[in-house]
Amino acid sequence: MELTMLKGKIHRATVTQAELDYVGSITIDTDLLNASGIREYEQVQIVNINNGARFSTYTIAGESGSGVICLNGAAARHVQVKDKIIIMCYAQLNENEVDTHKPLVVFVDNNNKISHIKNYEKHGLLVDQN
Repeated sequence: MELTMLKGKIHRATVTQAELDYVGSITIDTDLLNASGIREYEQVQIVNINNGARFSTYTIAGESGSGVICLNGAAARHVQVKDKIIIMCYAQLNENEVDTHKPLVVFVDNNNKISHIKNYEKHGLLVDQN
């Protein structure tokens, strides 16, 4: 049996742009993608903390160090610039992999610069990445 588990997460990123007249997706600073283990063109789920919207799209790598978080196309309808969002990516793991899996959780500041990286080991407890 395979289970869908959290693979990587960028927590409380600030939306820097919303471009309705674009093909689609979310553009994310390459530094954030790399730190979270999320790949370009990978499917992600977005949660808007400001309005509660939840939707899926795919990633496009943005300029490294830019802090860009840009919702493109129809996804732009779900956000406003300066909204706080959570970007989550999942992976299919078998039951043996689940026991040792630890997702990457990237925390960012208000400029979308990495403040720290953690992983979850127990409910409600954040533990430093090894």
